[in-house]
Amino acid sequence: MLAVAAAVGSLFIVSSHGNRGAATQPTPAPTRASVLAALPANAAEPTQDDVRRALAASLSSPAFGGHVIGEVVDAATGAVLFDRSADLALPPASTAKLLTSMAALSVLGPTATLTTDVTRAGNTLYLVGHGDLTLRAHARPSYPATADIGTLARRTAAALAAATPPPGQLKLCVDTTAWSGPARAPGWSVSYFNDGDIAPLSPLEVDEGVVRPGQNARVPDPAAQAAGIFAADLASAGVKVAPQPCRAASPVAAQHVASVSSPPVSALVQRMLTVSDNDLAEALGRAVAAKAGTSHDFAGEAAAVTKALARNGIPTSGVHLVDASGLSRLDRVPPQVLVDVLRAAMSPAEPQLSALLAGLPVAGFTGTLADRFRRAPASAGAGIARAKTGTLVGVNTLAGYVSDASGRLLVFAFMTDRAVSPDTAEPALDRLAAGLAGV
Repeated sequence: MLAVAAAVGSLFIVSSHGNRGAATQPTPAPTRASVLAALPANAAEPTQDDVRRALAASLSSPAFGGHVIGEVVDAATGAVLFDRSADLALPPASTAKLLTSMAALSVLGPTATLTTDVTRAGNTLYLVGHGDLTLRAHARPSYPATADIGTLARRTAAALAAATPPPGQLKLCVDTTAWSGPARAPGWSVSYFNDGDIAPLSPLEVDEGVVRPGQNARVPDPAAQAAGIFAADLASAGVKVAPQPCRAASPVAAQHVASVSSPPVSALVQRMLTVSDNDLAEALGRAVAAKAGTSHDFAGEAAAVTKALARNGIPTSGVHLVDASGLSRLDRVPPQVLVDVLRAAMSPAEPQLSALLAGLPVAGFTGTLADRFRRAPASAGAGIARAKTGTLVGVNTLAGYVSDASGRLLVFAFMTDRAVSPDTAEPALDRLAAGLAGV
């Protein structure tokens, strides 16, 4: 029997700015007492008929265009309570981030961090990105603390001031060789960049490449933006560099000058899931690929994530990934795989996966579910269901867990690829999850 009482840690609190400050030993995102009560000893086990009755009306919603599939499983026993083509693979949209989360937590580990480094070879400084897309332009308090490029500039200036002999006229180069391949995955729409869904992929970004804080618009070259901000911060710290940064790989023999680090992977996963951060999903996918020894491109991250699933005992039949964010319409994942990933994260034998559950939005309160589950009958699931959302044109998905009327934990995944409109499909999915709360 699967124990679930201690499966969930604290909810990640999102902030758009922050400062890591002085280098510290990375630690996992803190956890508090479980948000899940222990399963009552007398909790009645729901039957398949109970679940079918609870879902019947919502399953017939015209919002699904006549096609909705899914699976519901008793978390404690593993009993399948509902199966509608649960082995059929559909585009997962952003529920694919559940797979990326499992891979990141199991391959990288919850305490791992991503760095941004400065190296020096002669009188050339190299600003080297390794995919910390939480790097900020300005230091502001946040939880968890994030690195900022101003701190990196000040640390660089201090190291250069202590150098013997002191450097002469300095040149700055940006190194983005940590990632390779195209900036757009197969199945991605050009509109993703125009609409600000994601920045052009780069392992070196500041504020995820936004043009201005609070706006969705992204710059066409995030690395160039980062280099410009870094050069200005160096100048403020008393270090002048040539006005036109170059692009080059840091030489193997280059000396380390300074670095800043991201929050731990456990916190990155929680942020990614709570707000459905596409940029961060791709960064974690590339980090998994690098650790797994695959190519540092879309194909490499897809292969590495799929391999990580298999190592965690998740059947991968039907899984076809081309990215790590779920933005591609060519991604395919069956509902039963989403359920298996969630159940694995609930196992006390896999504590490194607990951040996956902690990052799931709370129905009606946080993240991508903050404005959902507000109207009856879906409101019956508010504060009770936690789930990852997924939205593409014509595709809507929802995968998570809910406590039923007896206190039993039910894990679910519902998917449609014929959604008439997200305005109707999302409430219909919410009603399915809320229906399970009343079983």
